[in-house]
Amino acid sequence: MARLSITHVTEYRYRVPVRFAEHRLLFRPRDSHDLRLVASGLTITPKARLRWLHDPFGNSVAIASFGAESDRLRFESEITIDHYGLENPEFRIEDYARTTPFVYAPEEQPDLLADMMRHTGDPQKRVATWARSYLDETGRMDTAEGLMAMNAAIKRDFDYIRREEHGVQTADETLRLASGSCRDFALLMMEAARSLGMAARFVTGYLYDPALDDPQWSGGEANGTGVVGAGTTHAWCQIYLPGSGWTEFDPTNGRHGGSNLIRIGSGRTPEQVKPIEGSFFGPPDAGAGMTVEVSVRRVKPA
Repeated sequence: MARLSITHVTEYRYRVPVRFAEHRLLFRPRDSHDLRLVASGLTITPKARLRWLHDPFGNSVAIASFGAESDRLRFESEITIDHYGLENPEFRIEDYARTTPFVYAPEEQPDLLADMMRHTGDPQKRVATWARSYLDETGRMDTAEGLMAMNAAIKRDFDYIRREEHGVQTADETLRLASGSCRDFALLMMEAARSLGMAARFVTGYLYDPALDDPQWSGGEANGTGVVGAGTTHAWCQIYLPGSGWTEFDPTNGRHGGSNLIRIGSGRTPEQVKPIEGSFFGPPDAGAGMTVEVSVRRVKPA
């Protein structure tokens, strides 16, 4: 178990004071067997009224309503969690699903159907062709080995680019460019798995990199881990494997399992789990920039 302290600051700046519409905030994780929320705090400038709800996926969402105009909008979230994620956990896959393609059990199919549907178009069948390249000459693959190979290939063969602008590339576009951000790679992995009949969903959260931590908390080994994507929000995907359930795959770093992944929310599409979503009323050119800072550090339990 690791106790982690996460600070996430997003600030928007405007050339003139503007009025803000409601904003939807996804900052608070859900308690689970691999994550326990110890403490949380949320500071918003200008002041806002908050109400909380659970979205269709069970994520904890805050809705912020504003009264005053401002030329600055700042969100600062602070959470402390106990994290029990495992690195490269053993796959415990039911016999019928050990090779792909397979068919989910009848009792699970209705609940997984939406997560099996493709999110973006694949007019040239590039994504499906790329996914099928991991099948053998009989049209099958070892499920665990094939998914790990895809995951590793994205890390190995694609260039990571940190993008602050909104939006996600289509999976086809990421394949053609051979580059993208963490959210682009997550969607490519999802669409590839879906093309083979698997259920997949998008996850947003944070990445813990021991190399950025104080050496006393990383066993003196904070000398570089090759992890990319820390220092901002992170995205990866989960694929449903019978016997293992929703299993984490981080194609940006070529890893599976959740030892350094802090899950905040998950959904069928990237658009459904944006950390911040909202708008303002003012001149179209009022926006003067945005900054995002994320710090994830290991701390001593009290």
